[in-house]
Amino acid sequence: MDAMVVLFALGLTAYIALRTAQGRISLPRAVSAEACLLTVFGLFPFVLRDAFDARPRPLVKLTVSGLAAAMAVALVPAPPEGATGEGSWAMVAFLWLSVAILHLPAWGALGLGVVVVGLTASYVVVVTGRPWPGVLLTEALTAVLMAVAMWLWRWLWWTIREANDSKEAKARLAVSEERLRFARDLHDLLGHSLSVITLKSELAAKLATKDAARAAREMADVRRLVAESLTEVQHAVDGYQTLDLDEELAGVRAALEAAGTRCTVEARAGDLSPAARALLAWAVREGGTNVLKHSTATRCEITIDGGVLEMRNDGVRRPAAEPGSGLRGLAERMTTAGGSLTAAGTPDGGFLLRAAVPA
Repeated sequence: MDAMVVLFALGLTAYIALRTAQGRISLPRAVSAEACLLTVFGLFPFVLRDAFDARPRPLVKLTVSGLAAAMAVALVPAPPEGATGEGSWAMVAFLWLSVAILHLPAWGALGLGVVVVGLTASYVVVVTGRPWPGVLLTEALTAVLMAVAMWLWRWLWWTIREANDSKEAKARLAVSEERLRFARDLHDLLGHSLSVITLKSELAAKLATKDAARAAREMADVRRLVAESLTEVQHAVDGYQTLDLDEELAGVRAALEAAGTRCTVEARAGDLSPAARALLAWAVREGGTNVLKHSTATRCEITIDGGVLEMRNDGVRRPAAEPGSGLRGLAERMTTAGGSLTAAGTPDGGFLLRAAVPA
């Protein structure tokens, strides 16, 4: 939208310069008209963002830009006789109107539209001498089309923003649910064990002076329960940190395709050990993150065969000076487990992430 406004401003500036060169506009008048146009288009991005982010009451900058638009229209004269180029300068009023109505309720937008179209059409009729029915129809149609286009544009922006907010909310909800699940697992694992340990410790303390043998047996049970609880917690934490390869492949593919990157997956990893599958899952997650964050890929190919993962994409932005922290951490993880990781550009301008895990 900003780029479109810049092009519109350049077009109107060229129009004024041409009319000045033809002698149809005096230099002081041309300078005044250009100043008004610069005011309109200078304030337009801020007025537009106000309308897109919310729907506040009309602001001072909206009023100032409206007055500047009216003065710009009034300062630029009609085209030569027989020409029909008045729309090139009268449309600045309708551009302002298309944003102004986004700040108003329906009745206010309708009233403002009638006033702006009526005044603009009347001015065009006066300076051009053209029949008013044709002028009114043309100006009204132009105003309606620009207003509808701007409304649709804002509706699309709001839809995209709500979808993005919904995705972030789902991600936060998933994290919260996982934290609750982990908290419940720890409570279930440790609640009973710690309660039994507390009771046996109290019993052993009472029996220490009365029945040393039984106290020793109780403390032996305490040691056994502590060891079992520690093992259960370690298993729970390991399971919490372990990724599922199939889930990561599906998640990365869905994320890439949602971002406009066509993704193909060919995975033959059924004969790999759980540890090897977990390593490849980490590689898939990191590779997918890099494609989304650091590339403009339109195609990504993921293959897994014989414990070797290859992720290729065609969207390298620029050669990286050195691997990021995510790739460095993944390389260390792979090396520690006896595997390997390489990430580099390919001769055809793409990028290849290759991870090999021990069989």
